[in-house]
Amino acid sequence: MKPVVAPFPAARFRRARKSPAMRALIRENTLSVSDLIWPVFVRDGVDVEEPIDSMPGVSRRSVDRIALAAREAAELGIPAICLFPYIDASLKTEDCAGAWDPDNLVNRAIRAVKDAVPEIAVMTDVALDPYNINGHDGFVVDGEIINDATVEALVKMTLAQADAGADIIGPSDMMDGRIGAMRSALEAAGHQNVLILSYAAKFSSAFYGPFRDAVGASGALTGDKNTYQMDPANSNEALRLIERDLNEGADMVMIKPGMPYLDICRQVKDTFGAPTYAYQVSGEYAMIRAAAQNGWIDGDKVMLESLMAFRRAGCDGVLTYFALDVARAING
Repeated sequence: MKPVVAPFPAARFRRARKSPAMRALIRENTLSVSDLIWPVFVRDGVDVEEPIDSMPGVSRRSVDRIALAAREAAELGIPAICLFPYIDASLKTEDCAGAWDPDNLVNRAIRAVKDAVPEIAVMTDVALDPYNINGHDGFVVDGEIINDATVEALVKMTLAQADAGADIIGPSDMMDGRIGAMRSALEAAGHQNVLILSYAAKFSSAFYGPFRDAVGASGALTGDKNTYQMDPANSNEALRLIERDLNEGADMVMIKPGMPYLDICRQVKDTFGAPTYAYQVSGEYAMIRAAAQNGWIDGDKVMLESLMAFRRAGCDGVLTYFALDVARAING
């Protein structure tokens, strides 16, 4: 559709910008609290809230504190939180068996949140890296991250999380075939109502650094993740991966990172029309926070502007560490 524009002065675009009321009337996109998923980090202990140096304003919380944080999020109207574990280095192993332990840190946190705040949706992360002594999302054999055995482990991890009460499974591993295997296993186990939000287009990005600090994976990682995460130069491949995951049974899809990949978000939404999410990752968050702390930008305004960019690019929602701050700003 070609827009019709009268010549100046019949057309004066500034007419519709003259007041807040007029700007609100013609605003094309809106940001609401219901667009937010809040990623939170859980660690062992009791009554612990441990700041993360590379992510100002973000902390690792013990299970009891996670439940309290979930209550605060629900009261602000945030519909979902996403749990990520900080696993002590002494508990990381080659076989990653802690990943599907029914009583591991994440599964205890799921149960605690659902007991305390049953109305909030709980999303989980499915990948082996928090439990892997090598820091990788899959098993490492002779220096290679192997696919099929990793998928079998991820299915066990998925079922343990679903049994604990997870509402949304978030596979972030980027192994081939894992969505179909997870969907089949969930159906067979009676978890047909558990959703899969697939990290379908997850790029091998330098923006993940602070997150790896947050989950204790930075020191453990050997090599890089280029053989399973996407090349940042590719976009057609992203569409092929999205299509594959939707065909295998993903209910929603995610692009990660967020702002450097808004072109991918737009292409995915326009091509498939599926529920489309982006992850405003730790590096994006940390850059905004650091610039704001130095007085170089207005942090609150940039926070809201950055999230509106996701909505404008076609995203239905965003995983963001700013979720509480955004909710408070929107709620006034």
